[in-house]
Amino acid sequence: MNKSLLILAAGMGSRYGGLKQIDPVGPSGETIIDYSVYDAIRAGFDQLVFVIRRDIESAFRETVGNRFEKQIAVQYVFQELNALPAGFQVPPERQKPWGTGHAILMAAEVIREPFAVINADDFYGADSFRILSAHLQPGNPDYAMTGFVLRNTLSEFGSVARGVCQLSDGFLETVTEIVGIEKDGAAAKYKTDAGTIQALTGDEIVSMNMWGFHPALFATLREQFEIFLRTRGSELKSEFYIPSVVNHLIQTGQKRVKVLPSRSKWFGVTYREDRPFVIAGIRELIRQGEYPEKLWA
Repeated sequence: MNKSLLILAAGMGSRYGGLKQIDPVGPSGETIIDYSVYDAIRAGFDQLVFVIRRDIESAFRETVGNRFEKQIAVQYVFQELNALPAGFQVPPERQKPWGTGHAILMAAEVIREPFAVINADDFYGADSFRILSAHLQPGNPDYAMTGFVLRNTLSEFGSVARGVCQLSDGFLETVTEIVGIEKDGAAAKYKTDAGTIQALTGDEIVSMNMWGFHPALFATLREQFEIFLRTRGSELKSEFYIPSVVNHLIQTGQKRVKVLPSRSKWFGVTYREDRPFVIAGIRELIRQGEYPEKLWA
C-alpha cells in the first residue's frame, strides 16, 4: 500500500536564529529530517512531500532534498501567503504564515494515498513511524495522532507551543493549541489570554504535529480554511491550525482520531541552545544500535 510522508519545512526559524531545518545534528552531517526520512522508509513510506517556501527552495534542495532522491520519490509544494482560495486577498500588512492547516492543504494536488504529517525540526524516533505506518492500513477509516508526554517535549531555553489533548478510550476528544508553555520543575505553566498563570502537571498527552490522515482531509481543509479566512483572515497574526480542523471533524462526528502513544524519545530544536541536546541524544541512539553512524552509506 502506498503511503506518503508530508514534511512541514516552511517555518521561518525566527526563534532559532537560522534555517534550522538544514543544520546538521548527526555525526556524518545528518539533519533531523534525515533521521525522519530514514525511519519513514524503514516503516514503509514510499513518497516524501516537502512543504517549503520558494525563497529557501534552492538551499533546501541542495542541502536536504537531493540526497533522498535515490532512496524514495520526492516532491515539493510551496506555502506562500498569497496561496489563497479565489475571492480572498492577503491583508496588506500581514507577514505571518497562515499556519499548519494551510501548509498541509498545499499538498492536495500531489497526495492521493494515506499520509503522515510531521514537522521538519522535530525528531520523533523510529517507533513513532512504525506505529503510525501500521495504523495507515487498508480498511482503517480512522485518522491518527502520535502522542507524547508534555514534560518530555519542553525546552530548557524558552517557551513552546503544544497541542494539549483530552482522550477517551484511546481516541482523541479535543486538542487545544496552547502557546507560551514553559517548564516549571517537573511540571509546566503558561499565561492565559487574560494574563493569569495556568499550571500543567507535565503528564498531559500532547500533539507534536505527527498525524495520520487520508486524502479526504483536503476537502475539509479547503472548506474550513475559507471559513477561517472569512472570520479571522483580516487578523495579522491569526493562524489556521490543523488541530482546529481535527476538533471540527471529531465534534461533528465525521472522524475518529486514534491516539498512538510512542515509546520513542522526542527531541526538538526550537532554540539554538537546544541543538547540543539533540546531538547528544542522537549519539546515544547510535550507541544503542538504533541508527548507523552514517545513515546514507
